[in-house]
Amino acid sequence: MFQTYEDSANPALGIERAAKLRAELARRGLDGFLIPRSDEHQGEYVPAHAERLRWLTGFSGSAGMAIVMLDKAAIFVDGRYTLQVRGQVDLDTFEAKHLMDEPPSRWIEENLPKGAKLAYDPWLHTIDAVARFRKAAEKAGGTLVPVDTNPLDAVWDDQPEPPVAKIVPHPIEFAGEPAADKIRRLASDLMSGDADTAVLTMPDSIAWAFNIRGNDVPHTPLPLSFALLHEDGHAELFIDERKLDDQARAHLGNIVTVRPRGDLGGALDELGQAKKTVLVDPATCASWIEARLSAAGAEVKRGTDPCELPKAIKNEAEVNGTRAAHLRDGQALTKFLRWIATEAPKGGVTEIDAAQRLEAFRAETGELKDVSFDTISGAGANGAIVHYRVTTATNMPLKSGELFLVDSGAQYMDGTTDVTRTIAIGTPGAEERDRFTRVLKGHIGIATARFPEGTSGAQLDAFARMALWKSGLDYDHGTGHGVGSYLSVHEGPQRISKMGHQPLKAGMIVSNEPGYYKPGGYGIRIENLCVVTPPAPVEGGERMMMGFETLTLAPIDLALVEKSLLTEEEVDWLNAYHARVREALSPGLDAETKAWLGEATRAI
Repeated sequence: MFQTYEDSANPALGIERAAKLRAELARRGLDGFLIPRSDEHQGEYVPAHAERLRWLTGFSGSAGMAIVMLDKAAIFVDGRYTLQVRGQVDLDTFEAKHLMDEPPSRWIEENLPKGAKLAYDPWLHTIDAVARFRKAAEKAGGTLVPVDTNPLDAVWDDQPEPPVAKIVPHPIEFAGEPAADKIRRLASDLMSGDADTAVLTMPDSIAWAFNIRGNDVPHTPLPLSFALLHEDGHAELFIDERKLDDQARAHLGNIVTVRPRGDLGGALDELGQAKKTVLVDPATCASWIEARLSAAGAEVKRGTDPCELPKAIKNEAEVNGTRAAHLRDGQALTKFLRWIATEAPKGGVTEIDAAQRLEAFRAETGELKDVSFDTISGAGANGAIVHYRVTTATNMPLKSGELFLVDSGAQYMDGTTDVTRTIAIGTPGAEERDRFTRVLKGHIGIATARFPEGTSGAQLDAFARMALWKSGLDYDHGTGHGVGSYLSVHEGPQRISKMGHQPLKAGMIVSNEPGYYKPGGYGIRIENLCVVTPPAPVEGGERMMMGFETLTLAPIDLALVEKSLLTEEEVDWLNAYHARVREALSPGLDAETKAWLGEATRAI
């Protein structure tokens, strides 16, 4: 099993650990410290030794931050975690704040004493973040100061060692383009952008550019490392060499110079001494790197990671691979949904039972490399916790008359999946059917959208919310995120949200996942992955329009559909989607599951 259900977080430890950190800060003559949920690469998933926020506070979510002053402390989480933080963190020690509505910069302005020194680890904050915090500290009359060594690490006695998982070459049949060709393309972009070198700090960019995968963080095949791309087509990879076997060295030897991880600082110094123009992404690059370059005399050019956009635009091999992955995944998910429909109403099935059974069905494919994230298996009120993670302490039974929300995904070498289904255990109530159908209307609104080139996710986001808005309802998360190709299940720059300003381009994969959550009651979300389709003519139209091809193949629970709320076109979409699901998945299913699927995807 790739997922565990133990939760080592203990809110009671927060006061003791905060006291230790405060003592270390006082010893260093510091008045406060910023603790982000990040590592040197600023990714969503971090290795165990970088889970500093979790160790200090108990909070296990994928995004957040704490600020510890000598006399007060706060933790900041976004809308996905406002319920979770209450159960995991000692709120007498850490005041809980909404990351967006009450951002850390505002808290600093209001709470940092005049003359105070607020410290940060420059490896753990981006260039942009440091600029925000410095401005806030100065507005409060204090100063933001970098530390050479992390004070929290000094008091974390049993901090794990950094990972040294082996690097694995990613086959060309799945990558679709040789690494050497990618590097030449990136070098050409550097030259046209008047930069001599680009610093790559995001491991998924490095994995994509060099056609490698790793296993340094949970659920995402990332090789933690840094790289330099030079405008002459030469590339350097800075990595713990214990991660490289003969196969990896042979693969990399043709495209990149491999150097020890500790050589990065010296290499940056060399760029500065040569007065090179170096591209860094202020949204993802650690501020330590920019500071080192500037101190060495380099001209630092701020811009977007050059891998971000080409990585997001999947080539034909990657799109075909993800179609194959979703077909395989859909058959496993259908077996699971039949199992839930048969066993859950009898009683005795718990959230952990469900998550383990789903993983087992995926493992039976023989192709599963990992789950793409910890399965969100939420029964009843737990389904209202947007990023709920079931543990042995929170494990609940699936009860008749309640809803069950399961959001899960898989990592296969040919693609990454992410799918959510909400299931009625027994007979659902009228309110649940109403809310589910409004979410379904929003889902269909995205799935059927047609839009001209240049349209961003922000322009489409309201399509998913309109039916909820009409009833005074909404949800506090984005409608869709980008997804990688056997990489991160959350990938930029594309997204469908109020802040999704990247124009959608053909080949991008995005999720379509509107939802509704009633705290203390239930949660509803319907999620499919889609790939953006190229511009095509519209019958009777004057302009070419793009759209979405739905990739995910799994039935949507018809017991929760209130047909009277759907338009004729929405009913046609649902019936057509279910007919496609039935036709695609049936050949790989046993007779009993095939019969169940036929009923689950019947026309309404």
